[in-house]
Parts: sequence; structure tokens; C-alpha cells
Amino acid sequence: MKNILILGAGTAGTMMANKLYKNLNKDLWRITIIDKDEAHYYQPGFLFIPFGIYKPEDVVKPKRKFLPEGVDFRINEAAKIKAESNLVIMQDGSMIPYDILIIATGTTPVPEETEGLKDKLWYTDIFDFYTYEGTTRLAKKLETWQGGNLVINLAETIIKCPVAPLEFTFLADAYFTEKGIRDKVNITYVTPLSGAFTKPKTTALLNNLMAEKKINVVPDFYLQRVDNDRKVLISYDEHEVPFDLLISVPVNKGDQVVEASKMGDEDGLNFIPTDKHTLQSKKRENIFVIGDATNLPTSKAGSVAHFEAEILLENILSYINGQPLEAKFDGHANCFIETGYGKGTLIDFNYDTEPLPGKFPFAGFGPMGLLKVNRANHLGKLAFRWIYWHMLLTGKKLPVSTNMSMAGKITE
Repeated sequence: MKNILILGAGTAGTMMANKLYKNLNKDLWRITIIDKDEAHYYQPGFLFIPFGIYKPEDVVKPKRKFLPEGVDFRINEAAKIKAESNLVIMQDGSMIPYDILIIATGTTPVPEETEGLKDKLWYTDIFDFYTYEGTTRLAKKLETWQGGNLVINLAETIIKCPVAPLEFTFLADAYFTEKGIRDKVNITYVTPLSGAFTKPKTTALLNNLMAEKKINVVPDFYLQRVDNDRKVLISYDEHEVPFDLLISVPVNKGDQVVEASKMGDEDGLNFIPTDKHTLQSKKRENIFVIGDATNLPTSKAGSVAHFEAEILLENILSYINGQPLEAKFDGHANCFIETGYGKGTLIDFNYDTEPLPGKFPFAGFGPMGLLKVNRANHLGKLAFRWIYWHMLLTGKKLPVSTNMSMAGKITE
């Protein structure tokens, strides 16, 4: 019997285990999936916990619940991939051979990469919200915080869910307004980008929203260090931004097993060089990479992992059958952006086409609006949590095209 080994039982790894289990001959193929902990977190929900919209228990369930019984799920951690021998060495010293390896190890915030970020103010006046511990601790902080300089800072541009810091900023504006202390809170968004986002039409919309909500944007700020005593961010060109409460999006890096196996790209962030269309490793034909572990020039987001999984299933089946890898991922990303007060916007784009205005998912009808701020988009974001637990993780087909469609988009 041959073995498909999946490293990582997060969103991408769990989807692939389900899709492969349904499509492979179970007499010929064994599927093994490895992860270091039992809990599966609905990470898009981390955004809502500090503002009391979700409770911590809304975003966590056991990983085993979403994996077929016939899949061999093991709690362990990969230490090193020996690609020349088709083996993975685990932290406990055991070795697992594979015929096909899928790397879905994701990305993790690493505050230690920035001087002073994880120092004496960490989890007292400096918080992240991309981790379960960070977002739950921040929720307690906001319950009693009475105002001051609130700064949201991106330490890097290559981060998980690039729109989440913007959503946090808009939700903070609404939260403090509804709490009656918005006039005591100065909100500043500090980013290494030249505007609120990377795509021109989206950036124009988001910059206008920032101005309407009286949120100060500090662009082109490359964080070098954090001075805990003076409570200031300091850039490489010695520009300073003071804070009373700092919400940090630290440097993101791929898993340590990528570094230990010398499989990362030249940026040193442990993301794996991956064919951007076939999702095959650029170095080994029997290794495939999916989700945040890749170095693809698209968003690191759950929607991207979902679209990639559809393509990767086709290509792994082709690989097994000795056929060319003809399924092509186009970089499709689809992201809701919460804008506060029960409204949101939506962007849909790929490698070649920036987010455009229009209707989604049905041309002419919607009901969701692309680059439009409305309530339908907010309700779509909230509904996604049910879709995630009940359809997406278990590999069910969703009514959204895998490759980006131009139907409903306005191109002028």
C-alpha cells in the first residue's frame, strides 16, 4: 500500500485529507495526517473576540471531528523532511515514509523577530489578535481600557489574511463609538505599504473609509524596533509613532520544519518555492504545497486554500495516474472586509485582475456587492463560519467557481 502524508491538519490539510479520502482507492492508498495539537481554530473568528461579537468557545473544535475515520490522524510534530529518501523525521525520533507529501504547515506570527516587540509590555499594553491567546487576552484588556493612542501596526507585508488588520481598525472605531469613548481614542494605522492595501481600487475605497472614520494612516513605515520604556514604535529611518495600546501584526514565518529541511525561499521566511499554477514543489515532483506554506504571490487566506485544494486534488490524481498536471490555479482570492456598524465590503481577485466593483456571486443580482459597503456583505461574513465548519473543512463543493469569474464585474 502507498502512503500520502499530509503535514498540518489546519484548514488546507483537513480539506485535502477529506477530498483525497473520497477520491482514492482505499485498497491502494493510506492517508496519514500529522499535527502537533488536537484543537482546530476558526481563525477568521479571532478578529471578533476582542469586541465581544464572538466568544472564545465559538472558534474552537476538535480536529478529529473533521477528519474521516479512515484517515490516520497522529499528534506529533515534523522535525525534518528528508526529501531524497521520501521520509519525514518526527520530533520523537520516529520516521514516516511517503510516496506523496503534502505540506500544509501554514504560517505563524513571530514577534521575537522584531526587537522589543515581545518584551515587558507584551500582553499588558502590546497585543496580537492572530492567536487564540492573543485575542482572548486582548478582549479582557479592552473591557477596562479607558482610551488613549490606539495603534495598529503591520511589521511586514507578507501576512496571514492581509485584510484582517483593516477590519480590526474599523471594528475598533465602531466598538469605542458604541461604548461612548470614541472621542478619547486616537486610532492610527501604521503600515509598510504606501496605502491601506496593495490594489489601487481597493486602496482608494479603504483610504476613504479611514478618512471618514477619522483614522490616521501612517504609510511606508518599516518597523525596526519597539521602545517599551517610551512606548514608541521606531522605523528604520528613525520615524517614531507613540502608543498607549499597540495592536501588532508581527512578522509571519513558515514552519520550523521548512527551515530545518532547507526548503524555504530566499527571503528567509520559511515559505516554500511552489509552482504558482500546479502547486507542485519546485524541487521535488512528489511534494505538493498548499495554503499559507507556499510562497505564491496571492493572499494567505482560507478562501485561497479552498480554491487551491480543488486544483491540487485534480493534480495529485493526475500525478498518480502518470498524466500531465493540467489543472491550473489562477491565484483566486475572495475576502470579506468588515467595516463596522453591521456592514462590510467584499473583494474578489486573482494573479492578473485586481478587485473590481460589481455583484457577487450572481451577476446582476448579487446579493453581495464587490467594493460596496453594505449589510449583505457583513451577513455573508458571519454566515461563512457555518459554511467553514459544515462544508469547507469536510471538502464539500461550494457554489463559488474555483477560478475567478468575470461575471458581474464592472471593468471600466
